[in-house]
Amino acid sequence: MKRIISVLMENAPGALSRIIGVFSQRGYNVDSLCVAPTDDESLSRLTIITHGDDKVIEQITKQVNKLIDVLKVVDLTENAHIERELMLIKVATRSESVRAEVKRNSDIFRGCILDVTASNYTIEITGTSDKLDAFAATMAQCAEILESSRTGVCGLARGERALRP
Repeated sequence: MKRIISVLMENAPGALSRIIGVFSQRGYNVDSLCVAPTDDESLSRLTIITHGDDKVIEQITKQVNKLIDVLKVVDLTENAHIERELMLIKVATRSESVRAEVKRNSDIFRGCILDVTASNYTIEITGTSDKLDAFAATMAQCAEILESSRTGVCGLARGERALRP
């Protein structure tokens, strides 16, 4: 089962490495990882996507919570949450019909064309991982994908719940 784990940690050298070490030491895979400072520059928020049953996730969260750099660990998938990912994708648009199809599909998926040249478009799209996967599959059917880059998921709990020290 896909799980979204959010970690509030000190913004210090080696903190991320120690957290990811917990995953690698136990043979757990990290599907995606997104980390950046919070509004308090001494703290960072790390969002990790992994797969595991309740027992595995409980073990991971307990081990990560023991680390000195970690202030709080939350499994966002336990409750209502919002998750988003960003993808930049560059597609070849060598004919007018392909350009029109790419534009139409970008509009349908609420993407934003950021760069246009005579031979390609670069598109920005945000949403859930499933939405980005569907957009990439759609683009692959109508144009050649030259390159793409994804940020990894970031997420927040809905409502009053907040990850604070």
